[in-house]
Amino acid sequence: MPPDKSISHRALLLGAITCGTSELVNVSSAQDVLSTKHCLEQLGVVFGLAEGRTMVYSEGVGGFCEPQVPLDCGNSGTTMRLLTGILAGSDIKATLSGDQSLMRRPMQRVVRPLLAMGGSINTDAGLPPLTIQGRPLQGKLWRPEVASAQVKSAILLAGLFARGVTRVEELHPTRDHTERMLQACGGKVQFGPGWAEVAASRLSPMHFRVPGDVSAAAFFVVLAACLPGADLHVAEVGLNPGRIGFLEVLRLMGADVSWTVDNDLPEPSGSIVVRGGQLRPFSIAGEMVPRLIDELPVLAVAAACAQGRSEVRDAGELRVKESDRIAALLTELNKLGVKTEEFPDGFAIIGGKMQGAEVCSHEDHRLAMALAVAGSLASGTTTIKQAGCVRVSYPGFWGDLAKIQGGEED
Repeated sequence: MPPDKSISHRALLLGAITCGTSELVNVSSAQDVLSTKHCLEQLGVVFGLAEGRTMVYSEGVGGFCEPQVPLDCGNSGTTMRLLTGILAGSDIKATLSGDQSLMRRPMQRVVRPLLAMGGSINTDAGLPPLTIQGRPLQGKLWRPEVASAQVKSAILLAGLFARGVTRVEELHPTRDHTERMLQACGGKVQFGPGWAEVAASRLSPMHFRVPGDVSAAAFFVVLAACLPGADLHVAEVGLNPGRIGFLEVLRLMGADVSWTVDNDLPEPSGSIVVRGGQLRPFSIAGEMVPRLIDELPVLAVAAACAQGRSEVRDAGELRVKESDRIAALLTELNKLGVKTEEFPDGFAIIGGKMQGAEVCSHEDHRLAMALAVAGSLASGTTTIKQAGCVRVSYPGFWGDLAKIQGGEED
């Protein structure tokens, strides 16, 4: 599997705010991660390669130089939100921009808590671009209205430069990559399911290996689970508890799937084994949703292969991703002959046979890959328009899909 995108973002950002040299192994080359790297380079952070390792040379936030042009976050909401948290407590002024898709994504949910901490951030009615004037911050307690690991991470990163303690209490637990990595760097952080707090910290340079991306693996795991007789083994992949909800759902669907954690510090990683068979429908809502929000498009494909009606609720967050993932997903599945129902916060899928058709990714990488899985399971030929968008998270997807279909294991 390709290196984990979420963890790669955080590894580069933490290396950038640390004084000294950090050494990172297996960093993602996805376009979103390159956007983070390019923004940091404009702030004066230096990167190098040594024997396949990414070296991060930085003087910390105090060494950031003020950029003369807006920092281009590309398509990456993670880049924009986490960098906003860091810059809010700096002593420079910077503007964050992005592509057309990112400029339509709401940023008020990350701006509001940072303003409450004393930050200075200007937006276009809550949308990018964001202009941040760094200033001294004060730690606060914040309870986000929507469970979001990106919002939580932005607040915690700002808390590294704030007076007092900064605490986040979540509606539902989300992935804890930032907390684990801060702890590994010597940050003053405490956390548990649904909460985290941090105090001003001087981080130590990190030496870290990024595991394989479990969200990328999800497409092939679902494909194998839906094919009777299939047998797939995925090795050296991240198994953070906040990221494996889709495996638990597949198990509830009756899939023969298991996973083993081989290494737990600072990030759990290991292997996944799945064997194909007949699947049952599922129902998802509440605290499970943040643990599989990125995998919902491909789980919808699994639902289309199950006998019966599956339902997803409390997933309104899907409407403000790279596309309106609820509307776009159902539109394209309908073209494949799948019966669906749309709700403001989710959808229902009635399982049945899929028939190949021409579909569109809506320039959404996860939708493109989910449709590729659907096309692989449908009868006839499926053509996906705007398929190149997978480069933002998984540049090698099409090649790996061909290998999997040819019977090779990763």
